[in-house]
Amino acid sequence: MTSSPLLATLRALLLVAIGLSGSLAKADDKKADPPNIVIIFADDLGYGDLSSYGATKIDTPNIDRLAQEGMKFTDAHAAASVCSPSRYGLLTGRSPWRLGKTGNGYRLAPDQLNLASMLGEEGYTSAAIGKWHLGYSKNWNQPPITGPLEKGFDYHFGVPSNHNDSTRVFIENNDIYRRTPGEEYRFVEGEPLPKGVDHPRVEDQVDTTLTKKAVEFIERNAEHPFFLYFTPCCPHTHITPAEPFRGTSEAGLLGDYIQELDSHVGTLLAKLKELELEENTLVIFTSDNGGSPKDFRGTHGMVLNLASTAGGILDKYKTAKVDARKMGHITNGPFQDGKGHPQEGGHRVPFIARWPGHIEQGSVSDYTFPLTDLVATAAELVGTELPEDAAEDSFSLLPVLLGKPSPHEREAIFIQGDTKDNAIAVCSGQWKLIEWKKDDVRKLYDLHADPGETNDLAESHPDKVQHLSNLLAEAREAGRTRPTVDGEKM
Repeated sequence: MTSSPLLATLRALLLVAIGLSGSLAKADDKKADPPNIVIIFADDLGYGDLSSYGATKIDTPNIDRLAQEGMKFTDAHAAASVCSPSRYGLLTGRSPWRLGKTGNGYRLAPDQLNLASMLGEEGYTSAAIGKWHLGYSKNWNQPPITGPLEKGFDYHFGVPSNHNDSTRVFIENNDIYRRTPGEEYRFVEGEPLPKGVDHPRVEDQVDTTLTKKAVEFIERNAEHPFFLYFTPCCPHTHITPAEPFRGTSEAGLLGDYIQELDSHVGTLLAKLKELELEENTLVIFTSDNGGSPKDFRGTHGMVLNLASTAGGILDKYKTAKVDARKMGHITNGPFQDGKGHPQEGGHRVPFIARWPGHIEQGSVSDYTFPLTDLVATAAELVGTELPEDAAEDSFSLLPVLLGKPSPHEREAIFIQGDTKDNAIAVCSGQWKLIEWKKDDVRKLYDLHADPGETNDLAESHPDKVQHLSNLLAEAREAGRTRPTVDGEKM
């Protein structure tokens, strides 16, 4: 039976509609615009320094709100227990102990893939604002001063090592911020502040300045994908909160400083909301290592450049951490030791992630991972494949963030435990091995039964010691923990 012209027309229209519907469905299936990525990387913030992680003498409502609106992790680990190697690990996805370096002077290798260079290939504009601590070129009187911009970042405003470092200046892009035209940057004996800059850094205004620069970067880039690597100096020594925050906590100057940090986080979150960027921004808050339970006396002779000396800060900053402890605040919570040590207090850190509509609000995860995983996480987020010769120790955290089981099998993580490339922590489930190369000492702990690492079980569990030690040896030999495409390790 032949069709009438009307039926033929209806059939054609139906086919067009079906085709259009299919095209729309395919469009819906395509990857949505990748989110902006904001990583807030605090400095020396301990596991117990936030009220969402158990602090009772310090109030951190803005950071706590991130946890309420996202996912809080209880078993996240910095790549190292000290600043520079930890930052190296986060940006490169490679465990810093693989470099065999000592000290705090890590640098990114030329052309080494890192978060900024990878995301730049995917159309992101990136900024490193805050503490850099991964090196610049040496002669600052011969610009350009090379640093983050040569590693893939599009904008940089930073502190070379910390707000107590001897440079006393900021670096913006490839030069000293507010360099005096025609005058050499230099120090004159007997004078605490450098010549050749219009305005040396003001210690109690550093994080305020950094936050202002971060807000400006967000405003400039609100219309296209951006990556903000925001690294405030708080609460690293010197403990120098701005005047409005002094006396606001129940943990002395240290608590006041952490509450200032929380305020700056609130400023960034408010800007994202104001610009209607909340829904399409993944915000991660974490720390570069555990807190230092003791006050660092090495720079107490430095003349502080403060906007205000109110509240007795010139005396109190020297004992701020001891004072906080006397007031009942324990910076690393239930964990032993802190910065510079392989015990949990040195490298277990707060970690909170928020991405509205994707990460379940108020969720908590005990998934164990190191911060080297952020490179692979970002790669999966934007749909790019990592080269096999990069991010050797990075596994994507994205499935966990989205509430799915992780498809990655990783029996252990390996953390650099000190600045001497001597101590390595091997964490596997409830078990933790600390191996000191120099003295050939191995200690074993059951973190479920003994989170404070007070009871060494090495003698009673030699098989477990050997197994974890073998995993470390295999990781060293392979040069990577992330499998290659064919599932093998190199």
